[in-house]
Amino acid sequence: MSSTENSSPVINLDDLKKGMEISGKVTRIDLHGAFIDVGLDVEGFLHISMLKRSPLNRVEDVLEVGQEIRGWVQRVNPKQSRLELTMIRPVTVKWNDLKPGMVLQGRVVRLETFGAFVDLGTVRPGLVHVSEMSNDYVSDPSELVQVGDEVQVKVIEVDRKKRQIRLSMKSDEVAPIEEILPEEVVPTAMEVALRQALEQAENDHPEAKTEHEPSHTDREDQEDILQRTLNQRLRTSTSDSS
Repeated sequence: MSSTENSSPVINLDDLKKGMEISGKVTRIDLHGAFIDVGLDVEGFLHISMLKRSPLNRVEDVLEVGQEIRGWVQRVNPKQSRLELTMIRPVTVKWNDLKPGMVLQGRVVRLETFGAFVDLGTVRPGLVHVSEMSNDYVSDPSELVQVGDEVQVKVIEVDRKKRQIRLSMKSDEVAPIEEILPEEVVPTAMEVALRQALEQAENDHPEAKTEHEPSHTDREDQEDILQRTLNQRLRTSTSDSS
């Protein structure tokens, strides 16, 4: 048997307080509820109406003998040696206290194809839609969570009129957007060959360079053609990338 972390170890009924978290094992079931061994001389009684917020027809739909359960103290009367339990989490968070952006700890209480319902300690559980369960694609909520799992969620929206709470399990980290740069202009084979030929001619006949520098030589014309060709390719590449 366990209690909340801030509570002292439970020795007898006098140590129990309403709302204290407690665990135990189902020992027997009847039409009205289940008896729970919590490690004391007195068994706790869990009424069928205290199993879930929604109505139930049979206790066996939720519990079975030998099952370990976690619940809370509903009522305790040491003089009459009576202990009543509940599996409905006490309200610890009020509607007016809920704000978008809040990060809370909760427990998954129901799975549907469209998402998971998480008990936050409010009157009603909040919904984590399947699209808000991960930054990656999720086809089925059961891929990530199961009923009973403790999860951390962020409040997205609170609709007090409809009494609905939208939650998210997504990470705040967003992958950086890669900057798209224009492709580097790569000279064609013909342009490379022309440039190499010009450089080779310059190395083989250095005197020709000095002789023709004062006037507009064939080499300068070729350089001009090459430069205009490269400029045209640069403009074309930039236009295509935009």
